[in-house]
Amino acid sequence: MRHLVPTLLAAAAIAASPSASAREKLAPEDQLAKLLDGRVAGAPQDCISLLSARSSQIIDRTAIVYKSGNTYWVNRPRGGAESLDDDDILVTKTTGSQLCSIDTVQLHDRTSHFYSGFVSLGEFVPYRRPKAE
Repeated sequence: MRHLVPTLLAAAAIAASPSASAREKLAPEDQLAKLLDGRVAGAPQDCISLLSARSSQIIDRTAIVYKSGNTYWVNRPRGGAESLDDDDILVTKTTGSQLCSIDTVQLHDRTSHFYSGFVSLGEFVPYRRPKAE
């Protein structure tokens, strides 16, 4: 028992100390900038095709990024952006095959599945890699 106490104390100290390999979480704007690094913004659009949007990513309190092929469509909501949490699930209700700037998206907690807010979408800005000359 006498040897067990120092071992438990050492294990607790290791667990409590920050890991050198743990990555710092970037600020939301920095996270978005890193995602868009090397891409150039195009003209904003009112709608995007839901059929071609293969995935989406929430940037906390900042934006929703829809990925369609090699294009990243960035939507900075007109309202409710403070509710955006990268651990939420986006619930989109639309009758057509497009997602437009007049639409709203509900947010649901990933664990409890309870409603946690909504955002009013803004324009969709395409970001693409520049063509090599």
